[in-house]
Amino acid sequence: MQWLSQLNYWHWLILAVLLMILEVFSPGAFLLWLGLAAGVVGLLLLIMPDLSWQVQILLFALLSVMIIVAVRAFLQRRPIETDQPHLNRRGEQYLDRIFTLQEPIVNGEGKIRVDDSTWKINGEDCPAGTRIKITGVQGVVLLVDQAD
Repeated sequence: MQWLSQLNYWHWLILAVLLMILEVFSPGAFLLWLGLAAGVVGLLLLIMPDLSWQVQILLFALLSVMIIVAVRAFLQRRPIETDQPHLNRRGEQYLDRIFTLQEPIVNGEGKIRVDDSTWKINGEDCPAGTRIKITGVQGVVLLVDQAD
């Protein structure tokens, strides 16, 4: 615990750089914000060198939480635009597509072959050969209606 009382601004700046370097090798964007908080604490300590180690740790914790909450709120208001919005949501890629049933839908459940995979479907009972349209996705089940 004695080394905590000897924390200096450059310790925080080194921690900030290390966290940002680790961010490069880790998935997501979490360590970046912790690194930013460590850098702010280092700059504050440079300006006010008499801050106790308890206050430094508390500032780091508070700034980390505040930065993460602020970034999440910002990204919810302004989501990142992508050219493949359904990349990790495979079922949503099939919305509004029309298929012909190979097997009937019985008791509201059935199966359909889509490209190279078989999907469970839920919808009104229909005989084989009926044209259906994918209207929604519920987990790994495609929701269908008869196509017009």
